[in-house]
Amino acid sequence: MILKLFRKNPAPDAVYAVYTAIVAQSRQPVFYAEWGVPDTVTGRFDMISLHLALVFRRLRHEKKVGIEFGQALFDLFFKDMDRSLRELGAGDLSVPKKVRKMTEIFYALMTGVNEAIDRGDRAGVEVVLRRNVFGEAEAGRADELASYLFTQADSLATQPLDAIAGGHIDMAVAA
Repeated sequence: MILKLFRKNPAPDAVYAVYTAIVAQSRQPVFYAEWGVPDTVTGRFDMISLHLALVFRRLRHEKKVGIEFGQALFDLFFKDMDRSLRELGAGDLSVPKKVRKMTEIFYALMTGVNEAIDRGDRAGVEVVLRRNVFGEAEAGRADELASYLFTQADSLATQPLDAIAGGHIDMAVAA
C-alpha cells in the first residue's frame, strides 16, 4: 500500500487527453441516429466501454508503461462514472453498488468483444453487440458497428505506445 506513494504514475494530462478523445469518439451521432445504439445513459456508457475496450486491447501486451497507463485510464473512467451517477441523483449509498455493476458490465463487454476480435470473428462480435449493447433495441446495424470495431482495432494496433501514453490517439470517424 505505501509503495503506491512512490510509483510514478502516467502523466495525468495524457490520460485525460486519451479519455476525452474516447468519450468524444463514442458520442458520434452515427452510432445512435443511424446504427441504432440506444441513445440513453446505458447506450452511451456502452459506447465509451467499447472504445475503452479497444484501447485496453492495444495496451494489453505492453510492459510497464502500457499497464500503468491502462490502469490510470481505467481509474479515470470509473471516477467519471461515479461523478456521473451522482449528477444523475444516485445517493451516496447506492453509488458503489452501481459502479460495481457497471464494472461487471464493462468487463463482460470488453472480454466478449476482444475475444471475438482476437479470433477474427465478426459474427461473434455482432452477437456480443446484440446481447450487450443493443439489448431489446433493433440491432439491424450491429454488422456496421462490428466492422467499425475491427477497423478501430486495426488502427490502434499500429499506433505507437509512446504516442498513446503521451496523450495522442487517432480514431477514425464512423461512417
